[in-house]
Amino acid sequence: MSALESQAPFGLPYVADDYMQQEEDWDRDLLLDPAWEKQQRKTFTAWCNSHLRKAGTQIENIEEDFRNGLKLMLLLEVISGERLPKPDKGKMRFHKIANVNKALDFIASKGVKLVSIGAEEIVDGNLKMTLGMIWTIILRFAIQDISVEETSAKEGLLLWCQRKTAPYRNVNVQNFHISWKDGLALCALIHRHRPDLIDYAKLRKDDPIGNLNTAFEVAEKYLDIPKMLDAEDIVNTPKPDEKAIMTYVSCFYHAFAGAEQAETAANRICKVLAVNQENEKLMEEYEKLASELLEWIRRTVPWLENRAPETSMAAMQRKLEDFRDYRRVHKPPRVQEKCQLEINFNTLQTKLRLSNRPAFMPSEGKMVSDIANAWKGLEQVEKGYEEWLLTEIRRLQRLDHLAEKFKHKATLHESWTRGKEELLSQRDYEAASLTEVRALLRRHEAFESDLAAHQDRVEQIAAIAQELNELDYHDAATVNARCQVICDQWDTLGTLTQKRRDALERTEKLLETIDQLYLEFAKRAAPFNNWMDGAVEDLQDMFIVHSIEEIQSLITAHEQFKATLPEADRERMAIVGIYGEIQKIAQTYGIKLSGGNPYTSLTHLDITSKWDMVKQLVPHRDQTLQEELSRQQSNERLRRQFAAQANIIGPWIQTKMEELGRVSVDASGSLEDQMSRLKQHEQNIINYKSNIDKLEGDHQLIQEALVFDNRHTNYTMEHIRVGWEQLLTTVARTINEVENQILTRDAKGISQEQMNEFRASFNHFDRKRNGMMDPDDFRACLISMGYDLGEVEFARIMMLVDPNNTGVVTFQAFIDFMTRETAETDTAEQVIASFKILAGDKNYITVEELRRELPAEQAEYCISRMVKYVGADAVAGALDYVSFSNALYGESDL
Repeated sequence: MSALESQAPFGLPYVADDYMQQEEDWDRDLLLDPAWEKQQRKTFTAWCNSHLRKAGTQIENIEEDFRNGLKLMLLLEVISGERLPKPDKGKMRFHKIANVNKALDFIASKGVKLVSIGAEEIVDGNLKMTLGMIWTIILRFAIQDISVEETSAKEGLLLWCQRKTAPYRNVNVQNFHISWKDGLALCALIHRHRPDLIDYAKLRKDDPIGNLNTAFEVAEKYLDIPKMLDAEDIVNTPKPDEKAIMTYVSCFYHAFAGAEQAETAANRICKVLAVNQENEKLMEEYEKLASELLEWIRRTVPWLENRAPETSMAAMQRKLEDFRDYRRVHKPPRVQEKCQLEINFNTLQTKLRLSNRPAFMPSEGKMVSDIANAWKGLEQVEKGYEEWLLTEIRRLQRLDHLAEKFKHKATLHESWTRGKEELLSQRDYEAASLTEVRALLRRHEAFESDLAAHQDRVEQIAAIAQELNELDYHDAATVNARCQVICDQWDTLGTLTQKRRDALERTEKLLETIDQLYLEFAKRAAPFNNWMDGAVEDLQDMFIVHSIEEIQSLITAHEQFKATLPEADRERMAIVGIYGEIQKIAQTYGIKLSGGNPYTSLTHLDITSKWDMVKQLVPHRDQTLQEELSRQQSNERLRRQFAAQANIIGPWIQTKMEELGRVSVDASGSLEDQMSRLKQHEQNIINYKSNIDKLEGDHQLIQEALVFDNRHTNYTMEHIRVGWEQLLTTVARTINEVENQILTRDAKGISQEQMNEFRASFNHFDRKRNGMMDPDDFRACLISMGYDLGEVEFARIMMLVDPNNTGVVTFQAFIDFMTRETAETDTAEQVIASFKILAGDKNYITVEELRRELPAEQAEYCISRMVKYVGADAVAGALDYVSFSNALYGESDL
């Protein structure tokens, strides 16, 4: 083997004469190059020569020396370690084109797509095409295979530079052009890996040419990286050529590839620490959100438990409005917070489980179950408060009605009794004639008839007062006092009436029979007058109804009353006719009537006047009843309107709940398909919110109209609200479960087919179709999958899938168990081994080593949590990375 062949890598010989014998025969066209061509020409030439030197040759002019294709083929053999087809040795143009095509075909065989680069342009010495071809070779064989933290090629090289130069002042690598102009980035790369070659502290940012030349000289002398750039070209060019810079920097990457083990260890630690920091942040957010929600519930419950009654409808209406504001404004955000809290808790536990960390235990009293219990208590108090509000409003409404009715009847009675005691206490019969005494007696009989007629009114007044007391009327004392005065006065009237009758009867023997016509008038006028008083009272009586049937019943009664008016009118005309007969007799016989009717104070004018009042009140009563009928009809429309929507929304919510249940157990598609369907359901639910808001508006109209029942639907607003909140919570919880399944699948490396098989097996043994298996079903599932289970082994498995001893196995726990033994997760031992690399194989690590090898945030995190190392080989400032790594995974130091 020749000396030239012995220099070839990978054991492949290079026959240099085959490629070099014709190079002196080619003509060269020297072109005037722009700045970027000049930089690329120099850099690419130096890069090519750094490889061609291994074959004992080099190039001088990049566009001329590759024209015959011989050195181009030799270059590809050197950098690839493979043999290319034997070159054509002729000097004709087609020989050159054939050689270049062989090189281009080899490049294409490596998966490189050559765009607009043909053999003819290379043979013709096209500088731009030649430079483009060389850049393609550099990308494929020097840059493409660079990989740093899931990034490759250019992005990977840039990330590598950023990581290596991050601790250095005045260095901020963002690109491959102007970030390198001052030379500090190149010096930082060298110093990071070989601090003995450059004193970085002495470098100045205002001396870019000196910095660049220092880097070029050190790299060429100690790192075997040839000088590919001119400092003056880089400094004097506004934007240095990116390809030239990338080519030169890639040489540093390959030169320092041996130092990547420490960087890999640092990256592993950063990943572990980042997971731990993120988990701690989620824990803090959970604690904060749980504390705020529990505090809001603690402040809200006493307000809802306050049952202090109000004395007026206006005050109770304000309380009702405050409760509506709570339902519409204050509670919905808290419902969302509660749902988000459960989602955050589930996500955190999944991340802790996937990262092999201990499960998160919230502070005492802040478990999800504690929050659920507090929320349940809030809703129970809330329901009781609403029922109390509505009951109290009905009570106050009834009280207001009774109080007004009491005042009205009491006023009528007091008006009637006014002066009656004085009248009954008169002793006028002592000096009266027989006729006058008889008249007084008959008048007294009429009064007794009137008194008996008013007995019902007094009993009604007493009954109303008693009901007001039973309903705890706020001004019951005044009512009771007034009622007591009326009752006492009534007893007095009864006593006085009896005494006067006794006195009149004692003198009745001395009296003549008085005029029968006066007596008949009095007897017929008094009850008729009482009837009219009752009619006036009934026509003016206030009423309260809650349905069309009740108002129609009042209308029917009123119509029946109007049907009696013709008969009453005939009675009125007969009574007035008696008075006319008396006047006729007096005129006929020349009788001079002294005073009025001795038997009654009523006159035909009184009867006529009161009759006119009755006739005026009848149409007014008609109007009042018709207005109330219209109001009840409007209320009925509100009921039907609410029921029409509620009867649609209620079943819709139930249907959506069933659809979500089917999606959650569907194993026919991928988890992403399942997530897509759930997101579509979630969007449909969100879009449906306007129907709930419209129903809330109708419900508010019903409450404002004081409508408390609805026979057209079994759904109440409370049912709809609870169903809606359950639907929102269910879709959010189901999406969170699928997200956790995706997270588990990706973290554990489970294929979609495996996931579908797991779901199919789970669904087959989930007899209740509720997303959970009981222990017997779980045992049957494991046996069907080939597990040989004894009681001890099954008990151990149940402790893994059901650590809280709930008696059921969820699908998430089932997946965790099925993938537990094959999962690739970081362990405490792996982290300890990584720290040991950074510490140079020592049992401890120093603050300086942590700050040098890790990013600033992760380094300070470790320093603040590592304890002092106390081993026999401890030095000043030594930190214990073993106990720190075990603590990350909840393990002891043993």
